Amino acid sequence: MAPPRLIPVILSGGSGTRLWPMSRPQEPKQLLAMLDERTMLQSTIDRLSGIPDVSNPIIVCAESHRDLVASQAPDGTQLILEPTGRNTAPAVAAAALIAEADGGGVLIVLPADHVIRDVAALHEVIVRAVPVAADGHLVTFGIVPTYPETGYGYIHAGSEERPGVRRVTAFVEKPPLDVAQTYVAGGDHLWNSGMFVFRSDRYLAELERHAPEIVSATKHALEAGRRDTGVRHLDRDGFTACPADSIDFAVMEKTNDAMVVPLDAGWDDVGSWSALWNLADHDDAGNAITGDVLAIDVINSYLRSEARLVTAVGVEDLIIVETADAVLVVPKAEAQRVKDVVAALAAEGRRESTEHLGHISAWGRSETLERDTDHEVRRLEIAPGEEIALQSSPDRAETWVVVSGSAVTSHGGNVAVGSSFTPPPSGEWTLANRHDDPLVVIAVQVGGGIDDRSRRTT
Repeated sequence: MAPPRLIPVILSGGSGTRLWPMSRPQEPKQLLAMLDERTMLQSTIDRLSGIPDVSNPIIVCAESHRDLVASQAPDGTQLILEPTGRNTAPAVAAAALIAEADGGGVLIVLPADHVIRDVAALHEVIVRAVPVAADGHLVTFGIVPTYPETGYGYIHAGSEERPGVRRVTAFVEKPPLDVAQTYVAGGDHLWNSGMFVFRSDRYLAELERHAPEIVSATKHALEAGRRDTGVRHLDRDGFTACPADSIDFAVMEKTNDAMVVPLDAGWDDVGSWSALWNLADHDDAGNAITGDVLAIDVINSYLRSEARLVTAVGVEDLIIVETADAVLVVPKAEAQRVKDVVAALAAEGRRESTEHLGHISAWGRSETLERDTDHEVRRLEIAPGEEIALQSSPDRAETWVVVSGSAVTSHGGNVAVGSSFTPPPSGEWTLANRHDDPLVVIAVQVGGGIDDRSRRTT
């Protein structure tokens, strides 16, 4: 009998507000390089290498993250674009419906924002879980707890059905400390990881049984949505009408076929800056330092600079994170309260709660250098073979100066380094990079805004 087709489904829909100011809804933590040069999404994709019979991944992400995700994903990846977040049950339902239309298979559902140090151990539990899932069970991975964490849900593991596979007796919400201590001491409770292995048809059947409205709404959103090569756009109205629910609540807590495989692989969901400090390399004083940082008599702290020099003297157990437009200072013990900062900024209508000064598009990257009510200065880096979208400038005056590379205007003109381009006051125009090196332009404008959509020139 041929082995089942293994289809990775990577969930990349979170906003990661507890890692503000680095992570924001515009560019959440899974799309950033938080621990090394690879983004968390790329590291998740990398973990698939070496799994036998694995297919190209399906990535479910927000519409607004399409360009970022596509730039980080390998060729052959299929994207499902959500117009709004509806939690994990509908996201995986969309992937399962697409898989079923292509012959079905065993889905390996992985969040894009987890850290797993021991990839070989992950592969071992996936290999152990696949035949169980192929037989019709719905398998989740339970993390072997290393301390009595009160911020995670737990899975009560019952009798062993097969070697290393146990029946799920119950899912338990985040417990108080004394209960968590009992769970860890008893050895039968595992952290709920949010990773799953099941057949696409079995997941849909259980979802149809326990939450049929999710299946029907997701089907409608797929059928009414748009389809591009390698991309499925879920219909906005249809998907917005879908109930928002997690796989745990919609299916796993209700099915009679839930199994759990214990996983001990150096797992972390990187839910706070203190968690990132735990995962990072430390110097002799216990500090984790990234970027241009000068630390004098600093102990057990996390210091990160993205844009400017950060200095710290005589402090201990602090989180200090600097970006181009914000600085966070918080005791490590209070790191979970970063979400309160984001909520307060959002309540004031502050742009910093959701977006950076910089923005990544399919054509490259733009960064706001100065912004006021009547003018804006941006630095744009246009990748080789790309051009910005068609622009029109009836309501703004602007000048574009080339500081690196060579630009081609839509009217056929070439703009060399040190030269400027003044867009026509009426009509549409664009700027392209038809060379092998990046094109860097400074755009000074009064009024209006820059359209960040893209068109390829090659």
